[in-house]
Amino acid sequence: MAACQPLPRAWLVTDERQGDRLLPAVARLPFGCGILFRHYSLGHAERRALFLDIRAVARRRGHLLLLAGSRARALAWGADGWHGRGRGAGLHSASVHDLAEMRAAERADASILFLSPAYPTRSHPGAITLGLSGFARLARRTDLPVIALGGVDTARARSLMARGAYGWGAVDAWLS
Repeated sequence: MAACQPLPRAWLVTDERQGDRLLPAVARLPFGCGILFRHYSLGHAERRALFLDIRAVARRRGHLLLLAGSRARALAWGADGWHGRGRGAGLHSASVHDLAEMRAAERADASILFLSPAYPTRSHPGAITLGLSGFARLARRTDLPVIALGGVDTARARSLMARGAYGWGAVDAWLS
């Protein structure tokens, strides 16, 4: 696993709701985006098969591909990095929702942070959101690149990036 420089500023975050729309969405992404592959509920063989399909498209399109899970699995599956808790060398991203989680990710040598939820999102209905000012306050508390998640689209991404986000990611925004 080797870090891609520079890190992508736009990310597709996968989940099971994307269904048959996922592979076409990956193929439509602008060249050089990031993909955070999750699909936690799939069985091991089905998850790996889908990951390999995504990886094939990602390689052709110059995308950086992170696998949610362990560093060992990311290495075994040929991901560019891994997403989750824990420590380990290589490109490592972590999800954070507050300052305590941000500091824990920094101590775990994360390379990039996915900070959420910036706005209301279908993924976490009813969750308390950070809003633009709350997001900005947290994003400026770290030297790590911060990717904004949660109800983000291209218009909101511009506002968030003007206030400290390195980039943005979405589950649904890339599907249409």
